[in-house]
Amino acid sequence: MGKSVHNEETKKLMEGILKLQSVDECYAFFEDLCTVNELLSLGQRFEVANMLRNHKTYNEVAEATGASTATISRVNRCLNYGTDGYQLVLGRMEEDK
Repeated sequence: MGKSVHNEETKKLMEGILKLQSVDECYAFFEDLCTVNELLSLGQRFEVANMLRNHKTYNEVAEATGASTATISRVNRCLNYGTDGYQLVLGRMEEDK
């Protein structure tokens, strides 16, 4: 069984993220928190999720994002069997359009 991400440290992190009020504040916070490569990877995964949710093929996703098939597969597993975090956020973003 894997480690749980639900602990006091991550709870404080999530509460801190909820205090951010703009895209600029998010950039400032996440650029301090993450390495450039970590942040770029997170952005890539989020775009992979968006494209898969919009019924793009693995080949289309790989070509557009540069993501490996392993990354695409992992994101797809999360979309299909995960905790619905991607679905929640992407759905809300769609509603805001």
